[in-house]
Amino acid sequence: MFFGLTAPVIISRLITLVIAFTGHEFAHAWSADELGDDTPRLNGRLTLNPLSHLDPLGSLLLLVAGFGWARPVPINPYALERRTPSGTMLVSVAGPLSNLVMAILAAIPFRAGWLDPFAGPGKFLPSASSFLTEFIFINLILLFFNLIPLSPLDGEKVLEYFLPAEARSTLYQLRPYGPLLLLALVFLAPLVGLDVLGTLIGWPTQQVFRLLVL
Repeated sequence: MFFGLTAPVIISRLITLVIAFTGHEFAHAWSADELGDDTPRLNGRLTLNPLSHLDPLGSLLLLVAGFGWARPVPINPYALERRTPSGTMLVSVAGPLSNLVMAILAAIPFRAGWLDPFAGPGKFLPSASSFLTEFIFINLILLFFNLIPLSPLDGEKVLEYFLPAEARSTLYQLRPYGPLLLLALVFLAPLVGLDVLGTLIGWPTQQVFRLLVL
């Protein structure tokens, strides 16, 4: 046991965080490169090497809480928006979309009837079913977590693109406080009985999981 987690769950999450975080950050880097911004390439982020993307604290949080973060990919919004006004938004949304794609691919064995989604794990190692279940859940959690419209998450840049110009000033005023607001949602809101993350992440994750797997 480790932080109340079983060995199969820890192993599943370790493998998942390497794949999910690497795929997420690579999607940002690749889309930026395709849109004419070579900043990720120059910073060594256009790679599938997990060591270039993993953040120690964010990885630990994913292990114990089921969600976390990787090292942000540096981009140049001016270079992106010279190609298209939606450049920064497209690069931002590429990361969460990669998590959705990974969840869909991992669900194929269940939808094809090759695996039982209710099969349990082994005593020390995860079964194929329990691993893919954990993999799908975590990728969906990362999808919806990163779409929360608070800086430094991807959802803030997506919201910025779709907001009318007059409403963006409010978003810009909130931007410096984004990390503090995010920490408040994670740690303080539950203490006063507000399950904000459950609404923003847990409920849609469960619904999409059922759609993909069951």
